[in-house]
Amino acid sequence: MIVRPYQPTDEEQVVALWHDCQLVVPWNDPKEEIERKMQVQPELFLVGVVGERVAATVMAGYDGHRGWLYALAVAPDRQRQGLGRRMVEEAEARLKALGCHKINLQVRASNTAVIGFYEGLGFCVEDRVSMGKRL
Repeated sequence: MIVRPYQPTDEEQVVALWHDCQLVVPWNDPKEEIERKMQVQPELFLVGVVGERVAATVMAGYDGHRGWLYALAVAPDRQRQGLGRRMVEEAEARLKALGCHKINLQVRASNTAVIGFYEGLGFCVEDRVSMGKRL
């Protein structure tokens, strides 16, 4: 797998991958999400390519205080092959190069398999309340 920054020609495959991985929710249009990310730290939107196929994605962000990971997706037929780990490691390396010392992420509480995946990468559940507000 080659990990590289997202390119506009990847859009169709990325959107399809996110649908396959059930990352798309009614209130977030994936094309709008991509467009917004391309305006802020586009170099931290990574795709993992196997052959000609986008098989994995991750978005990262850094605000000078904390790093964040979003939209980690691995094609269902490519899961459990180390692609997700590789994507996270690449995002971590890029965040660390920017001076980031801590990465946060959010996982739906019901998604226990993904929680276990992140725990295997050294992430831990922290005693925090996650709050949000739609604008």
